[in-house]
Amino acid sequence: MEKMELSPMRNMAKQKPEKARRTKRVWRLKLNVTWQRMKKALKSGLRNRLRVHLASNLNKLPTLKINHHDLAIIRPIQHVMKKKKPIRPTMPLEKLIQLPYTAADFVDRGDAMTPTKSPVENISTRWRELHGLHNWEGLIEPLHPWLRREVVKYGEFVEVTYDAFDFDPLSEFCGSCRYNPNKLFEELGLTKHGYKVTKYIYAMSHVDVPEWFEKSHCTWSKDSNWMGYVAVSGDAETTRIGRRDILVAWRGTVAPTEWYSDLKTSLQRLGKTNIKVQSGFLGVYCSKGEFTRYNKLSASKQVMEEIRRLVTFFRDRGEEVSLTLCGHSLGGALALLNAYDAATYFPDLFISVISFAAPRVGNIHFKEKLNELGVKTLRVVIKQDIVPKLPGFILNTILNKFTAITGRLKWIYRHVGTQLKLNMLHSPYLRRDHDYTGCHNLEIYLHLLDGYVSKTSKFRWNARRDVALVNKSTNMLIKELKIPGCWYERPFKGLVLNQYGRWVKPGRQAEHIPSPLNIESCQEPPPF
Repeated sequence: MEKMELSPMRNMAKQKPEKARRTKRVWRLKLNVTWQRMKKALKSGLRNRLRVHLASNLNKLPTLKINHHDLAIIRPIQHVMKKKKPIRPTMPLEKLIQLPYTAADFVDRGDAMTPTKSPVENISTRWRELHGLHNWEGLIEPLHPWLRREVVKYGEFVEVTYDAFDFDPLSEFCGSCRYNPNKLFEELGLTKHGYKVTKYIYAMSHVDVPEWFEKSHCTWSKDSNWMGYVAVSGDAETTRIGRRDILVAWRGTVAPTEWYSDLKTSLQRLGKTNIKVQSGFLGVYCSKGEFTRYNKLSASKQVMEEIRRLVTFFRDRGEEVSLTLCGHSLGGALALLNAYDAATYFPDLFISVISFAAPRVGNIHFKEKLNELGVKTLRVVIKQDIVPKLPGFILNTILNKFTAITGRLKWIYRHVGTQLKLNMLHSPYLRRDHDYTGCHNLEIYLHLLDGYVSKTSKFRWNARRDVALVNKSTNMLIKELKIPGCWYERPFKGLVLNQYGRWVKPGRQAEHIPSPLNIESCQEPPPF
C-alpha cells in the first residue's frame, strides 16, 4: 500500500521536532506577554497605549518565522485592538467621579470625623459689601468664601421654619411651631450662629376654599399658621459681623391654603401708585381676622412692630443696626414685601434680602421702588427649579426678550435684585434622574451653594456641609452613598411607649404650647 504524501509542514515537524516546539513556546510566550500588556493598558485607562499594535511587538522577534496558520490567529487580534469601543458613562465613586465621600464616611465608627462647618472669619470691615452695597460685584463669579458662608448661614435660619413646623394633620397643634421661641435654636442646633429669637410671626390665607381643603383635627387655631420669626444677633456675633443684625426668616409654602394663594396670578395695586404685586402673596402678608386668636394683627403688622421696637432700642444704645430678610419660595416673596414696608418706614436703615427659590412678586414699578429705597436683594436660584420662573412661566419668558418694547408694561412680572444661579448637574452627589419637586427643596439649594465656586468650575472638593442633609425630605442623593430618603421624621411617627406598655401620642410640654401672648411684643429684648 502506498504511503500518503505528507505536507511540507508535517515533514518539517518530523525533521526538526525540538526546534519547532521551542519556536512554538517562544511564540506563545511572546503572544501572552503582548496580550497581558494590552489588558494592562485597557485596565489603566491610558488611551494612547491602546494604539499599540501586536505587529509592532512581533517585529522585535527577528528569529521567529510566522506561517499562514499563525497569521490567521494574529489578524483577528489586531482587528480587535484597532477597533475603538464606545465608552459608556458610569458612576463609580472612587475612579470616574473621585468623590471625597463614600458610603463608609456615613457610618459612625467612633473615630474623629471631618467637621461639618467651615472656619468663620471676622467680617466687621466688609459686612456692607457682603450684603450688597455694590450689588455683589466681584463677589459672585467666583463666589467669595465669606459670602458663601454668610448666605448658607441665612439659609439655615430659613430651614428652621420647616424643621420646627408641626406638619402632622392629626396633631392638635398642626400648623404651629413645635418649640417655644426661647428654645428654638437650642432644639435645632443653631445656637452656633449667635442669634436669639425675639418674636414669632403668624399668618393666615384670607381665601375661600372648600371645607375639605382646610386644616382638620386642629384645635389651637383654625385660620392661622406659624410663618416665621424675628431674631437679633448676640453680642459676640455682633462683634464678628460689625453691627447689630435684626433677622426676619419667612417660611415657604406648606398649608393647602397657602398653595391656593401661590397659584393666583393677578396683580394688585398698592395704594394709589403704579406699584402692583401678586394678590396671593399680598393676601398672606396682610390678612387678619377680628375673631382669630393669632391674627388680630396681620403678619405685616406683627413683624413691623417688632422691627420698629428693636431698631429703636439698639439705636438708642448707639449701635449700628442692619435688617436682613430671608425666605424660601413663598417666604422669599414675603421677604420682599417686608423689605418694601421696612424701607418705607426706615429710609436710612441698611436693608438686605437673601431669598432662595423665590418667585416673581411685582411689576416694573415695584422693582424700581425697591431700588430707589436702597434695598439690596440677592436671589439664589437653581436652573432646573421652575418656581423662580413663576408667575407667568411662559408669557413673561417670551415678553422679557423684548424688554425694549414691553419693559414699562404694568402687568408684566419682574424679578428684583442680583441673581446667583446654581445647577443641579454640578454636584456629583445628586442623582441625574432628578425630579423637579426635589429641585425646589431648600436643602438642595444649601448643598449646591456650599459646593459652588463659579459657573465653569467643578463642585468644591472641600465643601463642609453635611451631604446627608440633602435627603432630609427628598431622595435626591445617588444610591451609592446609601443614605435613606426622607429620613428626617419623628421617631415612631410621634408615638411613645407609656408606663402601661401602650403606644400613645404624647401631649406637648406646657412651655411649647403656642400662646397668643407670643405675638405681643415684649417690653425689652432678651438679654445677651
